[in-house]
Amino acid sequence: MSLTRMSSNLARLAISTGARRKPEGVLAFIIRGYAALVAIWVVYQATLSSIDVLALSIIFVSIMLVLVFLVYGATETSVDPNPSWFDWLLVLASIATGIFFIVNIPQIATRISLFDDLSLPQATFSAIIILLTLEATRRTVGAGLMMIVILFIIYNLFGDRLGGVLQHGEISLGHFLDINVFTTDGLFGIPVRVAATYAFLFVMFGTFLEKARGGDFFFDLAAIVSGRSAGGPAKVAVFSSALFGTVSGSPTSDVVTTGSITLPMMKRLGYPGALAGGVEVAASTGGSLLPPIMGSAAFIMAEYTGIPYSEIIVAALVPALFYYLGVFLQVHLRSVKIGLAALPSDRVPKFGKTLINGWIYIVPIVAIITALVQGYSPTYVAFFGTVAVILASQFRKDARITFTGLFDGLADTTIRMIGVTGACAAAGLVIGGITMTGLATKFSYLVLIFGSSSLLPALIIGAAVTIVLGLGMPTPSAYVLAAVLIGPVLVSELEVPVMAAHMFLLYYAVMSAMTPPVAVAAYAAAAIANDNPLKIAGTAVMFSIVAFLIPFGFVHNPGLLLIGTPLEIIIAILAATI
Repeated sequence: MSLTRMSSNLARLAISTGARRKPEGVLAFIIRGYAALVAIWVVYQATLSSIDVLALSIIFVSIMLVLVFLVYGATETSVDPNPSWFDWLLVLASIATGIFFIVNIPQIATRISLFDDLSLPQATFSAIIILLTLEATRRTVGAGLMMIVILFIIYNLFGDRLGGVLQHGEISLGHFLDINVFTTDGLFGIPVRVAATYAFLFVMFGTFLEKARGGDFFFDLAAIVSGRSAGGPAKVAVFSSALFGTVSGSPTSDVVTTGSITLPMMKRLGYPGALAGGVEVAASTGGSLLPPIMGSAAFIMAEYTGIPYSEIIVAALVPALFYYLGVFLQVHLRSVKIGLAALPSDRVPKFGKTLINGWIYIVPIVAIITALVQGYSPTYVAFFGTVAVILASQFRKDARITFTGLFDGLADTTIRMIGVTGACAAAGLVIGGITMTGLATKFSYLVLIFGSSSLLPALIIGAAVTIVLGLGMPTPSAYVLAAVLIGPVLVSELEVPVMAAHMFLLYYAVMSAMTPPVAVAAYAAAAIANDNPLKIAGTAVMFSIVAFLIPFGFVHNPGLLLIGTPLEIIIAILAATI
């Protein structure tokens, strides 16, 4: 077996998930109704309720686990549209676990971890919810992330038997369950809290914008800007994927959404499949770095570092523009070199007509930017944007969101969040293990040893480790692991400013979505472009080379993050541009 085929098979194994079911009849209506009610509950809790954060996270994970086993089959070959008896068993276990934790929330909120012993029911249901989370992670994200979590669990429970720097004190099973389930340092920590608030509402915003046909407007706008020049279809893919990607925050979903239009169009006009796929993957991945919305990892960064989200998106602006400038220039020069044509004139929309038909889609973006400038939290920003989309859609008859559309939008949002929730819950388990064992401090020591206590070697090691951690897992999980393991090295030991250090890690966590051999976004593009996913991933990395270099630039010169005096910022931007 060739090395390429072996890498491809390992990559597929790492990211293979359970098949997404399409239930029919009454069951389908019940599932979608339940999902819509979950969305309504999340909106209420995120905007009007003052529920305890631990209680919020517990309830959210419990109700989402029910959906996991109803919507996702056990393997990628599960073709039955209805859950099996084993799936129903897991659904019942999820419901029972959720009821137990919800009923006992007052007691959980007041108990003192590691001081009050766990009762037998508490220990039993703690173990059950961890096992359910592992299975949910495997079905929604893939076996790769699940195996990483299991390795961390093994290290937590048996790492005291190791020698050397990685050895830690003895951790009993009760200690492990207590920290991971009954505190905000584990399963119900920052990642899940973000999934239940910021991320959920921004996904809702993107879902309703898509239902209001906002994607068509962004595509037409991109075609007007770049469609008439050499390589027009590829440039349209760059612009439209950037515009949609900043809303969706997910490279894979962006590839599937905009790529379903741009990839067939590029191939019809003579683009090789690997080239077309590489352009789409590079453009889609960058959307998670482009303000004003970015991706859910940016919300976790705001929560973890304490930096206001409004400051993060300001700092992210210039590096994101450099990213797309690099992609655009490479697309243009490659298109000129191999003679790729512009869009046919009849495929380029008229600006006036596009603006008349699509002005309503500018309103939600303005609402989001205004809310950010006014200092509202990301949760309210996303809520205002969603309300603006629904209201604006009423002015366009063919895109109007009716009561049925509202129901579908709520249900689709919850279903889209299933995978994100699985990834965030798994990341929480890893954080809990790192907290218990002090692994972050040990890892800092190892990085400093191999990095010779010097900034550049430590940055190179940090970038490489972040990419490796992100292979086969969603961006939020990759960023969380990097922030916990590498962040303290950069900030405390090497005195990198917090903004620059975490933006550095965020960039490489995002880039891991396209980096071989487990390039998740490239596998999504391969199915549409009908080409080798590793070739697509390699092409995407080439187009995105700026994103692998610019983080080193803004660590050494924070002016690229718009930090410093006006003169320092101008000099930094001019130097980087040249």
